Amino acid sequence: MKPIHIVTLIAFITSVVSIVCGLVLDTNYTEKLIGFGVLGLFFVVFPLFSYYRWKGKDAKDYMLTKENLEKMRENQRENKY
Repeated sequence: MKPIHIVTLIAFITSVVSIVCGLVLDTNYTEKLIGFGVLGLFFVVFPLFSYYRWKGKDAKDYMLTKENLEKMRENQRENKY
């Protein structure tokens, strides 16, 4: 496995464990555990995962540009008939 994949997996597991511990444990800082888990997911895991999956790909292929809209319309016309 690649190092970025390992770091992403560790951050994901840590965030999920933090959320679960916050839900299960009855301590004074349960809300902080849940909050840090959610923050970890959205500010660490999601950007790392997005970078890992989109690395080397052209973002224009996934945007709704004029050319892509016309291709979609042509494909719809071909599939109707």
